[in-house]
Amino acid sequence: MTVARRERLRRGGVAALDILVVAALYYGSAKLGLRQQLVRGQVTPLWPPTGIALAGLLLRGPRVWPGIALGALLVNVSLGPSVWAVLGIAAGNTLAPVCSYVLLRRTGFRVELDRLRDALALIFLGAFTGMLVSSTTGSATLALAGALTGDRFWPTWSVWWTGDAMGVLVVTPVLLVLRSARLPKGVPASRWAEALLLLAATYGVGLLETGSTPLMFLGFPLLIWAAFRFQLAGAAPCALAVSVFAVVAAARGAGPFAGHDLLTDMITLQAFNGSSALTALLVATTVSERNETQREIARACGQLAAMVSRIAAGGYPAPPPDDAETEDDGEEPGGRPGRPP
Repeated sequence: MTVARRERLRRGGVAALDILVVAALYYGSAKLGLRQQLVRGQVTPLWPPTGIALAGLLLRGPRVWPGIALGALLVNVSLGPSVWAVLGIAAGNTLAPVCSYVLLRRTGFRVELDRLRDALALIFLGAFTGMLVSSTTGSATLALAGALTGDRFWPTWSVWWTGDAMGVLVVTPVLLVLRSARLPKGVPASRWAEALLLLAATYGVGLLETGSTPLMFLGFPLLIWAAFRFQLAGAAPCALAVSVFAVVAAARGAGPFAGHDLLTDMITLQAFNGSSALTALLVATTVSERNETQREIARACGQLAAMVSRIAAGGYPAPPPDDAETEDDGEEPGGRPGRPP
C-alpha cells in the first residue's frame, strides 16, 4: 500500500468519524430539546441540534453535512406524519445550517469570535437569516401533509424559527469556546471565587425566572458581568443558562408567559433570548477587542522603549546632519537661495 493511499484512507476514516459524531450529537441533543416541545411533539422553542450542526460545519468543514442529514432523519422518522414529510423536514433541517455556514464564510467569520463583526454575523446571518430555511420548510411540509391547519401555521412557524435561531445563538458560541478551552494557570483564588459566585448567581436568577413573578430582566446584569470579567468564556455559558431558564418558563406558562397565546409567548421569548445573546456576544467581543488593542499598544511601547535605549547606548549610528545646515554656498538644495546669515 502506497503512502498516498494510506493517507487517503486515513482522511476518509477521519471524515467518517466526524460524520458519525455529528449525527450522534445531533440526535442526542434533539431528544433533550424535545422535552420542551410545544407543537405536535416535535416543535420546541430551543432546538440545540442547529447550534451543534453549525458548530460542526464551522469547526470540521462542510464534509460533515451528511451527519446533520442523518441525525435529522433519525430524529424525525418517528415524528413525521409520512415518509415524504420526514424527508422534507430533514432536508430543511440540513439546509438551514449549511446556508448559515455559507453566509458566515462569505463575511470572513472567525471561529474565535473575538471581533464585533463576528458576533453580528452569527446573530443576524447565522441565526436569524439561516434558520428561516428550516422553519419555512418544516412548517410548509406539515401543512402540505395535512398535519397542520391553516390557523396554526404561523404560530408553528414562529416556534420553529425561534427554536432553531436560539439553538445557534446560545449553543454555537459555547461549542466554539470549548474548542479552545484550556485550564488556566496561575489564576488567583479570588478569580475562582468570582467565577463560583457568578455560577451561583446565575442559578439563583434562573429559579426566579421560572417562578410566577416576571423577573427575567435580572439575567442581564449577570450577562454583562460575565462578559466584562470573563469575555466569551463566561458570557456564552451564561447566555445559554439564562435562555434555557426562559424556555422552561415559557413551556410552563410562568412569569411573563402566563395568560398569552402561543404566538405572543414566542415573540416574547424570541425578544428576550435574542436580547440576551446579543448583549452577551456584543459586550464580550467588544471587551476582547479592547484587550487586544491594549496588548498591541503595550507591545509597540515596549519595542519603542527598547529602540530608544539602544540609541542612547550607542547601538545605532547618529542620524546624518541636515543637508541644509552643511551647505557652504548659502543656497538650499535645489539651487534656491538660502536665508541670509
